[in-house]
Amino acid sequence: MSDAYAQVMQVVHAYGEAVYYARADVFEDMCHDRFQMTLVEPEGSTFWDKAAYLDRVRGRSAFDGAASYGITSVDVAGDEIARAHLWVDVPPLRYEDHLGFVKEGGSWKLLTKVFRTAAHLDVQE
Repeated sequence: MSDAYAQVMQVVHAYGEAVYYARADVFEDMCHDRFQMTLVEPEGSTFWDKAAYLDRVRGRSAFDGAASYGITSVDVAGDEIARAHLWVDVPPLRYEDHLGFVKEGGSWKLLTKVFRTAAHLDVQE
């Protein structure tokens, strides 16, 4: 395993936990200044920039228990760009995320997020 791959995997794990626990502080540092998020739905796509994404994360509460996410794949192209495919639960929904990373200033930054609702979870009260 290359150093770049290990570094990206660490960031992807941090991403999954930060989504689940609504950690805007993590995304403040993780997201590139030109971060762009896109929700793809049958009715069309919705777009957010970094500030709007941080507001979205700050607008919800963290969940209890262990973070619920799974990494499907990670692909590192040299030492400058990478992508990841994963699912993350934000009950009552499960999202499928496609993430794009760039290495800037020695750190992997989240540049793009394209996602969709993958499933409606059976949440027990």
